[in-house]
Amino acid sequence: MRLHFLAPLYARPGPYASVYVDTSRDIDDPDKAIELHRRHARSDLVELGADPATVDASADAVGTDADLPGRHGQALFATHGELILTEELPQPPPVDKASYALLPDAMPLALQHAPDIPYAAAVLSRVEPEESDTAAEDLQVRLQTGRWPSSSVAPRALTHLRVPIREWHQEAQRLADELAHLIDLGHADTLVLCGDIWARGVLVNRLPAPVRSRVATVPGNGQDVETGRALLEPQLAALFHGRLSAHDRDRLESFAAQRARHPAGEGLSATVAALQRGQADALLVNHPVEEWPPLWIGTDPDQIALSAADLQTFGATGYEKQPADAALLHAAVTTGAELIVVPRQQTPLEDGIGVLLRY
Repeated sequence: MRLHFLAPLYARPGPYASVYVDTSRDIDDPDKAIELHRRHARSDLVELGADPATVDASADAVGTDADLPGRHGQALFATHGELILTEELPQPPPVDKASYALLPDAMPLALQHAPDIPYAAAVLSRVEPEESDTAAEDLQVRLQTGRWPSSSVAPRALTHLRVPIREWHQEAQRLADELAHLIDLGHADTLVLCGDIWARGVLVNRLPAPVRSRVATVPGNGQDVETGRALLEPQLAALFHGRLSAHDRDRLESFAAQRARHPAGEGLSATVAALQRGQADALLVNHPVEEWPPLWIGTDPDQIALSAADLQTFGATGYEKQPADAALLHAAVTTGAELIVVPRQQTPLEDGIGVLLRY
């Protein structure tokens, strides 16, 4: 998983207020509940020593996702009185969490982006014709692209097509060409199809043979999702459960080959050493994430170490102790490394962490 979406958090110095809050709206009187969450976030940040402007910027943003229905959360990051990043979370935090530290507490947000699978979803439905003098039905096509699971709470625009049934063979060829192009560009690992069996078959038969293997059909009619949520959200959740993106699978295979040659790419110490040398192409993290001891960071992206004494050997003069997950993610983003979240039962790692080396 590429981490470009976190770049704004490291474009300016901290300290950062980081807030994770449950803003679900599938409960009785959600506005009252969210107001309580807002008050708690404010009081927690004040107690942690955040400056008043940063407290206000963070607390005032709690609940600004009121248009999003259903169960979800928010992640908010602010510094020096300015809100830097806010994102909706597919899953609310188990408990609300606030921190105020030099580095943003961004690992929980990154984990909620995984596995970051790009896909295209289409629902094909027969509908009554728009022209009353036409006996044949029309075919309605709803198409949406996204990256799972982020798209569940931040869906892209829906494309709507309405085609007379008699014209579907021609229109299906055009749509098949567009979908194949998405695959070629790497913008979709999977084409998820739902709805009318005949219409699906016509479309699939017009896809290039290599693309047909990327097709997954799911049950339903696409009507069981609230406005503001991803098309086919329940079906996508079941389909992608436990999967990795094609990109991350390739990275994981490279790690397996590296592991077979030399097992020096596992554990916290090996990971930190690779980040120090700028050799980390990707961090691999087991989920659930382990509790690592704090790390020390300096002013440069590669100044990360297990101890202050280690940093001094690099000539670092200003350094601080930070939570390990925040320090590791900061080093990964600022040195251009990726993050791959791997279920522990699938690929157990020493200390729950490893590194794919660039060279």
